[in-house]
Amino acid sequence: MNPRNATVAILAGGRGTRIRDLHPDTPKPLIEVAGKPFLEWIIRYWARLGVQRFVVSAGYKFEAIRAYLDARRSDGVEIACVIENSPLGTGGAARYAAAAAIGDPIVVVNGDSIVAGDLATGLETLNDPSLDGMLFGIPVRDASRFGTIAVNACGHLTGFEEKRPGPGLVNAGVYLFRRRLFDHFPDTTPLSMEFDVFPHLIRAQARIGVSPLDASLLDIGIPETLATADAFIEAHLELFAQ
Repeated sequence: MNPRNATVAILAGGRGTRIRDLHPDTPKPLIEVAGKPFLEWIIRYWARLGVQRFVVSAGYKFEAIRAYLDARRSDGVEIACVIENSPLGTGGAARYAAAAAIGDPIVVVNGDSIVAGDLATGLETLNDPSLDGMLFGIPVRDASRFGTIAVNACGHLTGFEEKRPGPGLVNAGVYLFRRRLFDHFPDTTPLSMEFDVFPHLIRAQARIGVSPLDASLLDIGIPETLATADAFIEAHLELFAQ
């Protein structure tokens, strides 16, 4: 995959209910982490990989997100902001953002998480023309806090399994979709990526590759992980250099 041909869609519409008491007036993607809004770190992360186009799908307190993007310094990347007028879910927001995106493929990421690892190698998985899309999985020793990814012998996604103790491959929340795949998303909203979109695509025999990734995942959606965010970013500053 050539990153210059891709658009990154950042899903930034969530309400952040689990950390609302800590930041009652700030949408989750704009919470300051290591001196910058978390959204800025996501943009820098993908820009360093060569991506030049972004679409941010905003919902809760979208005015603040749009104002930040409008005032952001010019650094050669193009960023469009689309507004979710009602809750769309992760799958619905991805479909909505993709309609405003230019290029192929569309990389879908969450606005409250970052994966620290060698994504560049995994992105090459989509060079296989037989694949309709792909996602990253992170091996963990104990998957009791997560749902796990089920993969067949060909390395294709077959489903998502419930939380259970023991080792497993957990979803990193980074999805690459060829543009044609969005035509096969369910046409209802709200849509969950894991519980609605992927099961529907698998039943339609879409080929979704899974690329294992030796990486760390930061999700700022709960107080415990938000408290570690500054240290996480500072430990991986090389991933955000421009």
